Amino acid sequence: MLRHVALFRWKPEATAADVSRVEAALHQLPGKIPCIRSYRFGRDLGVQDGNADFALVADFTDQEGLATYVNHPDHQAVIQNLIRPITAQREAIQYVIDHSD
Repeated sequence: MLRHVALFRWKPEATAADVSRVEAALHQLPGKIPCIRSYRFGRDLGVQDGNADFALVADFTDQEGLATYVNHPDHQAVIQNLIRPITAQREAIQYVIDHSD
């Protein structure tokens, strides 16, 4: 299994409504992209200074599934139309996880 983690810092002008639109669109992706095995995301709780504003964690069976997700038109539309316009900074990592995790 592969895990994809993305962390976002929003631009200062990003509104709560902007982030709500991102969340609503992300919520739809597992139903549109069958290779997603697990999909979780959320806003930072604000309990520590310096954290990212938003995190996404997605699991895939293999690299092919990850590539399908990355290139899927519905995922790309969310990035282009909702995420990229409000993103100041993005960090990501992909790593292997044990099947029992």
